[in-house]
Amino acid sequence: MDANDLLERYAAGNRHFLQVSLQRVNLKEICLVGINLGQGNLSKANLSGACLRGANLNEANLVEATLWRTDLREALLIWADLSKACLIRANLVKADLHKAVLARADLRLADLRYADLSDANLEGADLRYADLTGANLAGANLSKTNLTGANLSKADLYQANMTKAILSRTDLRYADISCTNMDNIDLCDVNLSGACLSESLLLYSLN
Repeated sequence: MDANDLLERYAAGNRHFLQVSLQRVNLKEICLVGINLGQGNLSKANLSGACLRGANLNEANLVEATLWRTDLREALLIWADLSKACLIRANLVKADLHKAVLARADLRLADLRYADLSDANLEGADLRYADLTGANLAGANLSKTNLTGANLSKADLYQANMTKAILSRTDLRYADISCTNMDNIDLCDVNLSGACLSESLLLYSLN
């Protein structure tokens, strides 16, 4: 199936495209609200500026896809593979990314407020200035991520792995980091006001 076939069927009312193959497809700035692309192959696809609000992308292959400024609010991305994807300024408010793979993805300035990233793999991801207010990051792998200027206020980081992450000017106000692995992290420039801290971090914050 190519882009034209998909758009024709979508315009006719079809929303179900399970396991569709759309590698390298160009769907830039196309509105596909509520579409079901579950288990589809969209690797290296261009979805910049597209509206995929409420879309089903569970278990989809989005490796190296371009999702710059894409609207993915409330989208389902459970088990989706977004490794090395470009998600700069993407809107992922309340998206479900449980167990998704976002290793080395570019999420600079992305809006991830109240998104579910529990058990997701974000190793090496670029999250500079991303908004993760209230996000569920319980059990997530955030090792080697760059969180410079990111907002993680009220985020749930229970049992998350943040080993070797960069936390410069990061906002962790009222976040739960009581059981978070924060080995080899410099916290001197992190806002920890009101955060739920482990005993060792509490002692660190008092020094």
